[in-house]
Parts: sequence; structure tokens; C-alpha cells
Amino acid sequence: MPEHTLKRFDEELERLSATISEMGGLAESQLARSLAALRERDTEAAEKVIVDDARVDALDEAVQEQTVRLLALRQPMAVDLRVILSSIKIAAALERIADYAKNTAKRSIVLSQTTPPAAAVTGIERLGRLVRAALKDVLDAFAHGDVAKARDVWERDEEIDQVYTGLFRELLTYMMEDPRTITACTHLMFMAKNIERAGDHVTNIAELVSFRSTGHGFDEARPKGSAAIYATPDAPAGTAP
Repeated sequence: MPEHTLKRFDEELERLSATISEMGGLAESQLARSLAALRERDTEAAEKVIVDDARVDALDEAVQEQTVRLLALRQPMAVDLRVILSSIKIAAALERIADYAKNTAKRSIVLSQTTPPAAAVTGIERLGRLVRAALKDVLDAFAHGDVAKARDVWERDEEIDQVYTGLFRELLTYMMEDPRTITACTHLMFMAKNIERAGDHVTNIAELVSFRSTGHGFDEARPKGSAAIYATPDAPAGTAP
């Protein structure tokens, strides 16, 4: 390619990465605000999360448009092709994370009409903090091409799964001991599953960060409970755990 064409191509790749970083920051904010709405029983904040999901969807569409243009007009190869293909999958993962945040916000509105066990809500918050921290770190790894940091995030998925499993059992215990908590705890179960699935998508992004730089993910067996990058699409946010 002529030098000016290569420069234009590099600029388009940078713009694509910037769009994904913006999308990631918004998904991170959506998850944080949905958890805050649950904790504070703030229905207005929850409604704002639901409305703002459209912004994430718009950025996802922008990524798709940019990648199609790059593939059609530039015919990239090797590293550039990996960057573009991984961008499509990272954007899809971020869109799903934002969907799970939206669903958490929806259920927090319903829960505001009940009195869920305080300890169970605290458990949801703990799970959410783990996923939020992992999301922040994987976005940093993406921004800097830091494969080592991405691997650290990938390895932390097992802890998220363990916390989720413990929380699920705790919620079952509440429901068995006091049937009056069944409605609230059922909503909390859905929320916990949504947050755990968001964590799985964070793990997928970590592998894609590695793929962008090295051409492969992590060779070891994936942490317990994580979803494979090329697995079939997961169920819509809010389906039964």
C-alpha cells in the first residue's frame, strides 16, 4: 500500500479501538450503576440504566460498521486482521455485559417493592464488585495490549464462579427456611446469574486481548464455568439460571 494509504488504515484501526474503549467504559458504568440502584433501592437510577442501554447498542452498531468497512476496503492480513476480527467479538461481549446490567436494573425496580434478605443483597454486591474489577482490568489490558494483565483477569474467573455458587446456595437456604422470601430471592438468583454471566464475557475478552497480540488465547484449560469464545450464543439476559 502507498504510505498515505497505510497511514489512513492505521488511523481507522485507532478509531475502531477508541470506539471499543468508549463502549467498554459505558458498559462498566452501566454495571456499576445497576448495582448501586439495587443497593440504594433507587428506581430512578435503575430507569436511567435501562434507558442508557441504547447508547451501548449504538456503539456496538458503530463497531460493526467500522469493521465491515475495514474488511471490505482494506483487505487486512495477519495482525491487522486479528485486530479487526477480535474487535467484533469484544464489542459483542461488551454489549451482552451491558444487557445484563440493564436486566439487573429492571429487577432492582421490582425488588424495591419487597424486602429481600440484607445479607443476600450484600452477596450480590460482592459478586458485582468482583466482576466490575475484572471488567476494569480487562479494559485496561485491551487499551495497552497487556497480555499478562489479561491472563490475570482470565484466571480470576474461577473466584467469580465460586462466589456465585455460594450465593446461589445461600438464596436457596433463605427460600427453604422462609417461604415469604421466595419472590425476592428468585429475583436475586436471576440477578446473580446475570452478573456471573457478565463475568464469563469478561473472561472471553481477556482471551481476545491475547489473540490480538499473539494469535492465540491461553493454552491451559479455561477456568471453571467460563464460556468458550466460539460457543453458541447464550440465552437472553434474565433467563433462568
